Amino acid sequence: MATLGSAAIAMWWDISPAWRAEFEDWHSHEHFPERMAVPGFLRGSRWTSARGGEGFFVMYELDAYATLMSPGYLNRLNDPTPWSTKLMPQHRNMIRSQCHVLDSVGGALSRYVLTIRLSPRPGSESDLRAYLKSHAQNAAAQPGLSGAHLLMTDTPRIAATAEQTIRGGKDRAADWIYIVNGYAINAVAACDGDILNAAPLRDFGGETAAWSDVYCLSHTYEAAGAA
Repeated sequence: MATLGSAAIAMWWDISPAWRAEFEDWHSHEHFPERMAVPGFLRGSRWTSARGGEGFFVMYELDAYATLMSPGYLNRLNDPTPWSTKLMPQHRNMIRSQCHVLDSVGGALSRYVLTIRLSPRPGSESDLRAYLKSHAQNAAAQPGLSGAHLLMTDTPRIAATAEQTIRGGKDRAADWIYIVNGYAINAVAACDGDILNAAPLRDFGGETAAWSDVYCLSHTYEAAGAA
């Protein structure tokens, strides 16, 4: 499997320009090392909007879904540092999805990433997954691309954490997430239109319109011995 494990956390949020520099400092030098010290966290990656927006995409790769409910992780979520307490209220429009990795082909880390949030039409889950699995296998071998991955949100049934409270309450979540990695932005961006306009997405997608954006790698941090 291309991702480092069978589970992931996929997150999107915005940061205002006034807070951006301190946020990136905190996220790189405190938050990523803190998360990678939790058993089961293997790699964290942060991407910034490739189109000049204020948004970030962050993905944590986990060894297993059970890590999301582990004492080590829950202890961190319920004991935020003073710097985390200061910065987390600045996370705007948070979407935080705790996921199973359904399919993963090629590499999960590259300069550019396309993220698509979508939902299957009820009863068409297997058909949509089959289409995206086929697309991933083809995409991973295309010039300019390096991998593709399908995630499905399965939010653990745990009490709200201190970090959620700091951010203002319950986080929103995506349903399914399709990710395409690549080293050429034109190739990555072209996948956006190809997928959103594909007949299988119209036939098997849900009533809610799919959402997509392209991001550029900003920073990544791996746990010791994760590779």
